[in-house]
Amino acid sequence: MESEQLYHRGYCRNSYNSIASASSDEELLDGAGVIMDFHTTEDDNLLDGDAASPGSNYAMSNGGGAPSSSTHLLDFLEEPIPGVGTYDDFHTIDWVREKCKDRERHRKINSKKKESAWEFTKSLYDAWSGWLVVTLTGLASGALAGLIDIAADWMNDLKEGVCLSALWFNHEQCCWTSNETTFAERDKCPQWKSWAELILGQAEGPGSYIMNYFMYIYWALSFAFLAVCLVKVFAPYACGSGIPEIKTILSGFIIRGYLGKWTLMIKTITLVLAVASGLSLGKEGPLVHVACCCGNIFSYLFPKYSKNEAKKREVLSAASAAGVSVAFGAPIGGVLFSLEEVSYYFPLKTLWRSFFAALVAAFVLRSINPFGNSRLVLFYVEYHTPWYLFELIPFILLGVFGGLWGAFFIKANIAWCRRRKSTRFGRYPVLEVILVAAITAVVAFPNPYTRKNTSELIKELFTDCGPLESSQLCQYRSQMNGTKAFSDDQPAGPGVYSAMWQLCLALIFKIIMTIFTFGLKVPSGLFIPSMAIGAIAGRIVGIAMEQLAYYHHDWFLFKEWCEVGADCITPGLYAMVGAAACLGGVTRMTVSLVIIVFELTGGLEYIVPLMAAVMTSKWVGDAFGREGIYEAHIRLNGYPFLDSKEEFTHTTLAREVMRPRRNDPPLAVLTQDDLTVEELQGIINETSYNGFPVIVSKESQRLVGFALRRDITIAIENARRKQEGIVLNSRVYFTQHAPTLPADSPRPLKLRSILDMSPFTVTDHTPMEIVVDIFRKLGLRQCLVTHNGIVLGIITKKNILEHLEELKQQSPPLVTSPAPLHTLITFVRFSPRLLLMILVIKTKSRLKATKNTKNELKLLILLTKQAKMLNLIADISTSVF
Repeated sequence: MESEQLYHRGYCRNSYNSIASASSDEELLDGAGVIMDFHTTEDDNLLDGDAASPGSNYAMSNGGGAPSSSTHLLDFLEEPIPGVGTYDDFHTIDWVREKCKDRERHRKINSKKKESAWEFTKSLYDAWSGWLVVTLTGLASGALAGLIDIAADWMNDLKEGVCLSALWFNHEQCCWTSNETTFAERDKCPQWKSWAELILGQAEGPGSYIMNYFMYIYWALSFAFLAVCLVKVFAPYACGSGIPEIKTILSGFIIRGYLGKWTLMIKTITLVLAVASGLSLGKEGPLVHVACCCGNIFSYLFPKYSKNEAKKREVLSAASAAGVSVAFGAPIGGVLFSLEEVSYYFPLKTLWRSFFAALVAAFVLRSINPFGNSRLVLFYVEYHTPWYLFELIPFILLGVFGGLWGAFFIKANIAWCRRRKSTRFGRYPVLEVILVAAITAVVAFPNPYTRKNTSELIKELFTDCGPLESSQLCQYRSQMNGTKAFSDDQPAGPGVYSAMWQLCLALIFKIIMTIFTFGLKVPSGLFIPSMAIGAIAGRIVGIAMEQLAYYHHDWFLFKEWCEVGADCITPGLYAMVGAAACLGGVTRMTVSLVIIVFELTGGLEYIVPLMAAVMTSKWVGDAFGREGIYEAHIRLNGYPFLDSKEEFTHTTLAREVMRPRRNDPPLAVLTQDDLTVEELQGIINETSYNGFPVIVSKESQRLVGFALRRDITIAIENARRKQEGIVLNSRVYFTQHAPTLPADSPRPLKLRSILDMSPFTVTDHTPMEIVVDIFRKLGLRQCLVTHNGIVLGIITKKNILEHLEELKQQSPPLVTSPAPLHTLITFVRFSPRLLLMILVIKTKSRLKATKNTKNELKLLILLTKQAKMLNLIADISTSVF
């Protein structure tokens, strides 16, 4: 496999020097275009995993185990051994050991801070280093986001023309100072020239259209080709969204180079090119990757974070919050996104620092003002019309559409990505990107709603029609003087019906192209395409509801709220609800998504419609599968990720999962005081395990501790270099005192300091439900299985993932995840009565505001009729379900 070739080519080290040289996250993997599968290089495979290449002296891979907190130096040295306690690439960190190291460091600093002013200053620096690193991360994230927004807008407009008066201006900025624009054609000004005007000298006609069409395709292909070439040559990790890998890294996995400086630089450049190429992708997801790169780079300035992988992940959690903050202009939503979606370990202090990082990033982006509208995002909108109770029905229908779209997209995209991995087509990433970009450009140009930037499309769909709007979506007929009175509903004109057809075609186009675009070897986010699909569907539904309310205002649904001449339906609100529903169906986000969209609109009154649509989309999507798109890609790539959202409902025991199994070779163990250096090296060379249980003797088999293969190898090499008398027949012992040896024996080697004296153990009768919970909550890499203190076997994270996959394939879908279907049925049963309760509350409030007795009587009669109808629906749904 390609991932195995990558691993054995650069990451199976044969000497201590190579390990030290590979300890930086700045190392760049030279594997352009390779789709990685870490099933075979998973570090937790202590028994049957990554084997050393034949002929190597020591295959250095890492296992888990926390050294005793009371002893952190080898007895034969006066300083720590360099390299002990570090991790190889494609390995999982030991959270328990990292937390022990941090507590030891903290105790050491506190014990010394009263000795001198210098030590006190160092303690203050250590205490404030967390706030400093998140401040730097927020500043860098905001600055880079502003740069990306400005550059992407300029290059996107470059496909259509250029500003002669100032080449660095985009289309909108070019026409700001022009006095020759008209209301109907506000985007045309003498300073802005299309490519047809520059090349042919004419702005209208078939020839100019063909020339603009050709230049549009030319620039789109140029941007896409340059982006994929930069990614392939300089930073293969810069492709994709980055969120699945960020989730895996935050869970403790090591992917060196993924958050390095090369990845940051190439991702920033190619993200601009990919967005400007017109592909069906967004920049919001990759901005999370960019922010995490900033956090990782700045963490190396502070030893507190550079030398502790668990502490570094606290910085990355705060960085992901800053990334969403600048992507959507939603600082609170960014914090909740980091908590709900990506973070594996999220203590309270990380919550505060995430909030501060998101605040700093949003402040910097607001200071840059990349869109010139004093807002953090392009599609900020405000609505002034309230929503009415009957609108919950179309809002819930949009939620159903979002859930169906999410389930369909996940299955279709994963099927295509799997086919890409398993066929020769995946070996030509440049050709694939060029092909998809060509199809996108050719099909997108004739339709104005697919030609424009996706963020601008969402802005137009979100915006409510007003006197200053010249969009086709706002071309309504007026019965008075030919202009729409924008305070009330009006019949749609020819422009609106034409726009509806174009939006339907754009919806089909976006659905198809997003499936094939997400996963290309260019930076590609999924937030904006999903929101665009939902916004198109929502706007179509909103216009349909608006025309229904106008032509059938005497229906019982509209009669109470939609009076003739009153503004009743806001189509832009439907677009916003549809965007949230589709994004929720794809990602299965709930709370953070509602807050993000709320911060986008600034309207607290629309929280209930958003919640109804997002929850409905999640319920419908969960009925077809519990995985969101990011979890699906994590599983597709084989990353060692234990999802805390999944429930373990089976009755297996630890002895059924542990290794070795009945027909496997016996468990490789070390005895505490009767091995020589030569024998220990022989065990290491003959096996591929990442760690070894240490027992009292071959006869006793009682557990003493756990030693890591990497630490043993480094300790032996270091002792040979710095200690005289260590030879092949030197005795190795893990006890406190040296065993009794003959007088002519060579000097023994004490390795007690690298021995984990308290490895996590479970009995062979422990239910796997408890074991899985322990692995998730403690971040273990492995645990030993014992019976009356005697070691029987070992369970690693890989063993658990394999066991979960086996159980998932054996069980039918309804057995493994009955909760979504049950929740959906419960919702169908009780939603009519919920609507009735909301109806009573809203009607009571209207009765209090009504002083006319006749109107009171009308409202009471209407309430009685609707209550009877809702009760009838509730009775039917209860009897059916």
